[in-house]
Amino acid sequence: MRRMPFERPTEYYDERLLPIDEELCSLLQQRKQLSRNNPGYPKLEDIAKWAEKYDVYEDLLRSIFGVLENEEAFKPHIEPEDFQKYIRILQAVETEECLYTVPFIKQYANASVVHLNIDKEYDESYERERFHRNSFWHLEIGDRYDCRVTGGGGSQEHTSFDFIVTPRLPEDLSGMTLTFKEYGTPFKKKPTGLDVTFNL
Repeated sequence: MRRMPFERPTEYYDERLLPIDEELCSLLQQRKQLSRNNPGYPKLEDIAKWAEKYDVYEDLLRSIFGVLENEEAFKPHIEPEDFQKYIRILQAVETEECLYTVPFIKQYANASVVHLNIDKEYDESYERERFHRNSFWHLEIGDRYDCRVTGGGGSQEHTSFDFIVTPRLPEDLSGMTLTFKEYGTPFKKKPTGLDVTFNL
């Protein structure tokens, strides 16, 4: 999913705020470095205390710390350009009564797109337990590769996801491992424990 271009919400700006806003940016950098990009989330009682002490809305602080916890979501995205070819994978893994399939990888000049299918025979009880819960998938290939899911869709019996991988994968995928991990939230905060691995 492509991001919409950002437009400044107003032309007005109080120039007296400039040094304070720059200091906010400096503090954000310090926070990021000190936490090593893993800040977590403050205790709610601490947020309530700060809201009262500094006369700011508690919900505003909760929102700010929620955004800071998920900084990765704001990383600049590379969109695939100049499609070159399909690499056939045609591998499947069956687990938890689901068939997980990677049929192909699309190669672009600047990225690769890995396609994942999930198929399950329709069953009402299983649908209530699994397909009606929120499920988010992430792909891990190794530290060298950045993997971003671009969304998914389907029905009770079939869902599919595409993952943009940068830099692009090599033509020879021998020895590579694709690990798909399921999470209960979109930002990799609550793993369900379900991992599906493909050894290429």
